[in-house]
Amino acid sequence: MRRSCRLADQSKNKILPWLRNQWSRIPSARLPRDNADFAYWPSPPASPTSVTLLPVNAEIIAVGSELLTPHRQDTNSLYLTEKLNELGVEVRFKCIVGDDAEGLTAAAKLAVRRSDIIIFSGGLGPTEDDLTREAVADALGLKLQRDPEIIAKLEARFAKRGMKMSANNARQADILSSATVLPNQLGTAPGQWIAGKYGGRERLLMLLPGPPYELKALFETECIPRLRARIPLQHIATRTLKMAMMPESQVDAKVAPIYKSYTDVETTILAGGGEIQLHLRCRKDSRAEAEARVEELAEKIEEELGDAIFSRKGETIEQIVSYLLQMRNMTLAVAESCTGGMLAERITSLGGSSRHFIGGAVVYSNELKTQFANVPKALIDQHGAVSREVAAAMAEGIRKRCLSSYGVGITGIAGPGGGTEQKPVGLVYIALAGEEGTQVVERNFPGDRARIRQFATLQALEMIRRALL
Repeated sequence: MRRSCRLADQSKNKILPWLRNQWSRIPSARLPRDNADFAYWPSPPASPTSVTLLPVNAEIIAVGSELLTPHRQDTNSLYLTEKLNELGVEVRFKCIVGDDAEGLTAAAKLAVRRSDIIIFSGGLGPTEDDLTREAVADALGLKLQRDPEIIAKLEARFAKRGMKMSANNARQADILSSATVLPNQLGTAPGQWIAGKYGGRERLLMLLPGPPYELKALFETECIPRLRARIPLQHIATRTLKMAMMPESQVDAKVAPIYKSYTDVETTILAGGGEIQLHLRCRKDSRAEAEARVEELAEKIEEELGDAIFSRKGETIEQIVSYLLQMRNMTLAVAESCTGGMLAERITSLGGSSRHFIGGAVVYSNELKTQFANVPKALIDQHGAVSREVAAAMAEGIRKRCLSSYGVGITGIAGPGGGTEQKPVGLVYIALAGEEGTQVVERNFPGDRARIRQFATLQALEMIRRALL
C-alpha cells in the first residue's frame, strides 16, 4: 500500500495524534523514550565491503511550507524516485512537511521506523524556518556540531563575490554528530549522510538541499556512489500499457484474473482523461529476470485486450497515430466545432507532423461549416449543427477540400450552456471519413467544458488509430 502524509504547520494539535495512530499500526512499534530505541548512529565505515546490505525500501520527506500551497510543486521527489528505482530501490512513502519543528521531528521518527533509506530535501538554508538539521538531530538523539572548515569555505565563497557573510549563514555549518558532509558545489548548504541502526536494521539518511539543480548534482556525485556500495544490486523492469475510451472497471474485470497470478509483479491501474493505464513493475536480482517476468505478464494482458491497447512503452496516442499515418503514407485533415482546434493542436504538438497533417478549420458558426467544410446549409437546417449527419458531412467535406486520406469532423455541446433536453451538454458527434467510408460515433461525455473537449479529441484519435490498424 502506498501512503503519503501532509503535515501542515497550522495544525500542530492534530499532528502527533495522527502519527501515534500510524505508529500503532506498525508491529512491535512504540513511541521512543529518550531515543532509547536508536541503537547507534556511527560514522560510516571506511570500506564499503564491511557494511550491512539493505533489503531495500525508501522514503522521501520534502520540507517547506511553500510546497503545501498551490504555487509550488515537489519535483525533487520525482527525480529521486527515478534514480532510486534505477538502483532497484522502491519508494514506499512520500511526505511533505511544512516549516514546523515538531511536525518535522515526528515525521523523521516515523520514517526511521518503517524505511531503510530516508531522504530529506530542503530546510538546510540559513534562515530560522530552515529546520531539517535540528529536527533530524532531535529525532535521532544526535548533537549538532558547527564545522569550522565549512564556515571558512562559506566565508571564502561570499568574499569571492565581494560580499560579507551574514551571521545566520553559519547555521549551514551545523553537522549532525557521526554524519558525513556531502559537499555542495553549486550552493552554500552542504548535504549530510548518516548511517546507523534502528531495531537491528540498517538505516541510511540523507539531508539534501532544496533547490533542484543543487539536489540533483549532489545526489549524482555524492549519494549514488555510496548507495551502490551499500545496497544489493537489483533491477526494476516496467511496462505501461495504455487504452483509450474503455471503462476502468471493464479493463480490470478482464485483466485481474491474469495479473493476480503474478504476485511478484506490482500492477497498478490508473484512469484519467478517458485513458486507462496499466503500470507493471517487477524487481529482481538481474535485469534479464525482471524484464522477462514483466514481459510475460504484458504479453498475456495484450492477448486478452487485443487492439484496445494502443501503447506498451508509454507513448501517447498522438505519437501512435502519427507513427501509423507515416507508416501507411496517409494524411489527415480536421474540421472542428466544439473542440475549437484542440485536435489539431494535439496532432501538431509532435515534431514532423507536417508530413501527415494537411490542416483543417475551426468551424464554430454554421456559415463556416458550409464555407470551409462544404456542409450543405439544408443539412444543417434539417438536422441541426449538432447532429450525426452534420458531423459526417464535416469529415467528408474537409477531406475532399484538403485532398487528404482521412477527414475528421467534430460537433457538439461543450457547455456550460447551450444544452437542451434533446441535446444536453456533453453530447458530441465525432466522424471519420476515409476511402472505405464514413463512421460516426455519438457520445455523451460527463464533466465540464475542458473535460468534454479532451474526451472528444481522444475519441477522434482512437478512431483514427483503429482505422489505420
